[in-house]
Amino acid sequence: MTPLPLIIDTDTGSDDAVALLLAAASGLGDIRAVTTVAGNVPVATATRNALISLEVAGATHVPVHPGCERPMTRDLSSAQHVHGEDGMGDTGLPDPVRGPEPGHAVDALLDWPRRHPGELTLVTLAPLTNIAAALLRDRDLFTRYRHVYCMAGAADTRGNISATAEFNVWADPEAARIVLQAATPDKVTWIGWDVSRQDAVMTPADQRHLEQLGTPMAHFAHTINRTVSDWVRDVTGLAGYDLPDPVAMAVALDPALITEQEQAHVDIAIGDEARGQMLIDRRVNAPASNVTLVRRASETGFKKLLFDTCATTPKPA
Repeated sequence: MTPLPLIIDTDTGSDDAVALLLAAASGLGDIRAVTTVAGNVPVATATRNALISLEVAGATHVPVHPGCERPMTRDLSSAQHVHGEDGMGDTGLPDPVRGPEPGHAVDALLDWPRRHPGELTLVTLAPLTNIAAALLRDRDLFTRYRHVYCMAGAADTRGNISATAEFNVWADPEAARIVLQAATPDKVTWIGWDVSRQDAVMTPADQRHLEQLGTPMAHFAHTINRTVSDWVRDVTGLAGYDLPDPVAMAVALDPALITEQEQAHVDIAIGDEARGQMLIDRRVNAPASNVTLVRRASETGFKKLLFDTCATTPKPA
């Protein structure tokens, strides 16, 4: 398979970092640029973590562009209580060997598909602030990408940051609404936390297997998720920590992993009581569908991709 040309937007916490490993080192992706945004951590920390992750994956050539420092209309509410103050399990990682590129993330998100129309796949792993800001400057932005995959929402309205909302959408619901208003189901696919909760849970046996691979990437992927593991045990009650951003990236790299999907008209609640909840209209007379929702993915296929990637030791590009 020819590697998929990618632009990745991330608020690099520990699961984003694993998603970057899959994109950079699985052989399925060709990352052209990474853009960062505030979300799991402040944008400066997200940028540092993206650079570290690409370095671990042997992809130090990939440019990283910092973006928006806060949601569109709200104060930043990070997920450092989940991912650690550094976003990487408070593991004390050394600084990356290089820094970010000049130029704002939103400019990169606009410029790359203009120079390579229809070639690039955009994968978003973060609050959708950068993407919404780009759409406000170019309403037709999504038509310039080959496809857009977003780790966003919870289609079953079972939340991880509130009773009914997933963090990325909750963190900037106004941005998510702008994205959906510009979306069409042939261009935009959302992979929600419901998929991760069902099909991307790293059980204790999976965690042992990852650790026992013994490679630098496997050690990195295992150790940076230690604070997530504690949070999952205390809050979501899963049988291990789950990996929402990696399973979204896996679906983008190999859509054959999708086992169930639907097209629907989706909006986002922005009021305080249900902030970030997906409003899915499945009535016969609903407005036209605006997004494709992945509902299930192959757990076996996802974990094989994860383990096979982490078992390798990439050579620097």
